[in-house]
Amino acid sequence: MNDLASVLRPIETASGLPGRCYTEVSAFEEERRELFGRDWFCLAFASDLAEPGDLLPVDVMGTALLLVRTREGEIRCFHNVCRHRGVRLVENPQRGRKSMRCPYHSWTYDLDGRLRATPHIGGVDRHRAPGFCKSKRGLFPVRTGVWLDMVFADLSGEAPALEDWLAPLLKRWRDFPLARYRPAETEPIRFRLEANWKLAVENYCEAYHLPWVHPGLNRISSLSDHYPIVDAAFSGQGSTRYTARGELPCADDSELAEYVALYPNLLLGAHTDHFFAMRLDPLAPDGTVEDARLWCLDDAAAAPAYAEARQRLRARWEEVFREDVDVVERMQRGRRSPAFDGGCFSPVMDTPSHAFHRWAALRLGARQPA
Repeated sequence: MNDLASVLRPIETASGLPGRCYTEVSAFEEERRELFGRDWFCLAFASDLAEPGDLLPVDVMGTALLLVRTREGEIRCFHNVCRHRGVRLVENPQRGRKSMRCPYHSWTYDLDGRLRATPHIGGVDRHRAPGFCKSKRGLFPVRTGVWLDMVFADLSGEAPALEDWLAPLLKRWRDFPLARYRPAETEPIRFRLEANWKLAVENYCEAYHLPWVHPGLNRISSLSDHYPIVDAAFSGQGSTRYTARGELPCADDSELAEYVALYPNLLLGAHTDHFFAMRLDPLAPDGTVEDARLWCLDDAAAAPAYAEARQRLRARWEEVFREDVDVVERMQRGRRSPAFDGGCFSPVMDTPSHAFHRWAALRLGARQPA
């Protein structure tokens, strides 16, 4: 689109995504196809389906999906729609189920998505019909994969293998103790933002706002300690001096911490003593849910001796995340102004945010300006 071309200019003269990309329903629907529909994105957390038979309905920008923990403990994903008349199968999370039954005509599917029962399909008390093949009417599957506790989905079915897609980030973070992180026994951190999901991403990518929006965090890890991170599928910032350590076991003496947005909707923070992930759930052009979880090293994730330290860690990050809400929602209100032309970027401080804008613009069909 012509109004996206300026995003691709060198950062010194580039504009950001235009206001319509944050306010219009048509833009939201286009992002569902082009930003979420062509590659991996974070769909949920596996710990929300802890036991076999757990069901978790999830909406992805209006696309109804259903996560299932099978009897073998595998996580499967299906389109949450009956193959008969298109009824949503599951409306709320369920536990300990052996099957999924449509409330309309009682067609029933097993946890692997196979159609098992079609009562009265051929007439009263006739549960088979000539020419109807149940094996061809199972639920439509969605390709999934799990890394740490995060469930990723590929709606296209054509993305590279998940391990290949994650490889650049895992290579960058090879010195962090990724294999030792365990989901921490703390409550999720959740916020509802009256703002577009992309604003949460671009705000997270940069440290420029740190002294004014996060004065407490700036004392732990100051702006002067930060550096930009830019890659093809992620961008963000790192800090050479994250000093809030000591309460929880650390993998080493490093004070290094890095924070990246893994496009499109996952915000990650890696430290030597803990890890966090925030999944963004876009609800509408001006509505987003943030769902963040914590990980700690080995036994510290669940050991009673570290319970208070885990709660203090959770409280600290909840405070930091909450501090962003006001400025992100103010950006959303600003996007409705006819005077907003996409804005501009600091050529030094905003390189990670500009990288995200470029990624989105290219996916949305932007062409290099003449």
